[in-house]
Amino acid sequence: MKKAVFPGSFDPVTLGHVDIIERALPLFDEIILGIGVNSDKKYMFSLEERVNFLNETFKQEKKIRVETYTGLTVDFCKKENAGFILRGLRNALDLEFEKTIGQANFEMAGIETVFLIASPGKGHISSTVVRDIKKHGGDYGFMVPAIVKP
Repeated sequence: MKKAVFPGSFDPVTLGHVDIIERALPLFDEIILGIGVNSDKKYMFSLEERVNFLNETFKQEKKIRVETYTGLTVDFCKKENAGFILRGLRNALDLEFEKTIGQANFEMAGIETVFLIASPGKGHISSTVVRDIKKHGGDYGFMVPAIVKP
């Protein structure tokens, strides 16, 4: 069984995340959406909200499971018996950042990272931008699934 972990804070899940996840479905038997929990980080949405956003967004998809974890993503992958980490790339900066992490993960645990390039029209979407727009009272609904919309 080919399992992948798509790790992230998903604060909140965006249509960019959805794009990558939906396009990766034919590649894997199961995709685990791993919400990394970092006690030092301040989130805009609670962990419960983020879990709910993902569960509701993908409630019709039986190949997707939502879990939370702390610690290293590779340790979570080993616990879940997942041989792959799924990541999306929006631009060259993402590639350089993710390449370094992917190489380290492979050296630590032999876990491969699979990169998918964002679909046209999705490369500008990020959780950071959504949070900034929300913080300033703007309309971010065009960047997130319906469950996240204000």
